[in-house]
Amino acid sequence: MDKPLSLKDFVDTWQELPFEYFREGVDIHHIRKTSPAVAILRYAPGAKVPLHLHTGLESILVLDGVQSDERGDYSKGALILNPEGSQHSVWSETGCAVLIQWERPVQILG
Repeated sequence: MDKPLSLKDFVDTWQELPFEYFREGVDIHHIRKTSPAVAILRYAPGAKVPLHLHTGLESILVLDGVQSDERGDYSKGALILNPEGSQHSVWSETGCAVLIQWERPVQILG
């Protein structure tokens, strides 16, 4: 990435972006596909991502709803940093949307 990417009014307009299937119950809008990848993940109520290992830093900003993992529940405005070597599973009982950045793809363990 040579130039900064500015998404004007992003906080107010991300809901209008086109999403596509990512995994059961989770849709994705790719902002940047190359490393570091940046996207919005939108979880349907009850959606889950199985246990996985982070092979690089993952940063998550909760945009709406509540995202949960084994360490707790994170509501709108929460910033979660999952360092390389950490692992967890993720779910959302109510549904949520998160802005996510990851250096390298995760390795699914479960």
